[in-house]
Amino acid sequence: MNAPRRPIAPPDSSAPADASQRYHFQAIGETRQEPVELAEECALAIAYNGISQAVMMVSPADLEDFVVGFSLGSGIVEMADDIYDIHISGTGSGRQADVEIASRAFWKLKEQRRQLPGNASCGLCGVEALEQALPQLPVMPVAPLPPAHWLDDLRQRIAEYQPLGRTCGAVHAALFMDAQGEILLGREDIGRHNALDKLIGALSRAGHDVAGGVAVVTSRCSLELIHKVQRAGIPTLVSFSSPTGLAAQWAQRHNINLIHIPHRSPPRVYSTAAGTAEDQR
Repeated sequence: MNAPRRPIAPPDSSAPADASQRYHFQAIGETRQEPVELAEECALAIAYNGISQAVMMVSPADLEDFVVGFSLGSGIVEMADDIYDIHISGTGSGRQADVEIASRAFWKLKEQRRQLPGNASCGLCGVEALEQALPQLPVMPVAPLPPAHWLDDLRQRIAEYQPLGRTCGAVHAALFMDAQGEILLGREDIGRHNALDKLIGALSRAGHDVAGGVAVVTSRCSLELIHKVQRAGIPTLVSFSSPTGLAAQWAQRHNINLIHIPHRSPPRVYSTAAGTAEDQR
C-alpha cells in the first residue's frame, strides 16, 4: 500500500460516525428518561488471503487503520507494503475485513498457525505459543528521552484528540508526537491495544516518519503495547497508567524509552537512556 503522504490536519472535534449512539436511562426511583451517548463496539472478523485469523471487538471507526496497525503490530506483516488490499464489509455489530497480503507474509502466517497447539482452556500453552507471546525482536538503537516540557500538561492537551471520550467515555486513546514534540494525530477505541493499532496503522498509511517520535497511551502499559511500538520503530512510549514489571524489563533490555505519567507525581522513566534498571527502582 503506497498511500500518498497526507498533510497534518487539526483534530476533528466531533466523534466519528457510528462510534457512539444515543440511548436513554432513568435514575433509580425516577420515571423520567434521560438521553446519553454510549460508545459502540462491533465484532470485526479479519481474514488474510481468504483464511480467517482473528475476531476482535473494536470501535466501529477507522477500521482500515486498525487492520494495518494490527497486521504490523502483531508481526503478521513486516511492512505496510506487504498489505496489498483491504476490503471492509458488513454493518452494525458484525463486520468483516478481507485482507490481501504478500505471499511471503502469508506463508509465514500459515507456518505460525501450523505450529500452534490446539485450543486449551488455560489459554496460551506450549513452547510455540510462548514464543509467540515473547518474540525475538531486535534491540532498538538508544534514543534520547523527550524533553521534559513535551510532557507538561499532556493529560489536558490530548483532550482535543479524544472526541469520543469526551462524548461518552468508555474508550482508550493513543496519540503520536513527532520529533518536534507536536501531536500529529490520535485514535480511540474501546480496547487499548486496538487504539494503538489504529494509531500505528494511521501513521503508516499517512507515511509519517516515526523516528524520534513518542506514542502516548491513556491506558496501563503491558508487554503487548511495548511489542507494538517496537515493531513500528517508535522509540518512546508514554502511558498514563503504570506499566507491568515485564513491560519495564523488556523496554530496558530493548532500548525503548518507557515513561509513566502518574496523576499527581512527576513522570517516571524506565529507560536505558536515563540509567540502569537499578537506578529506576
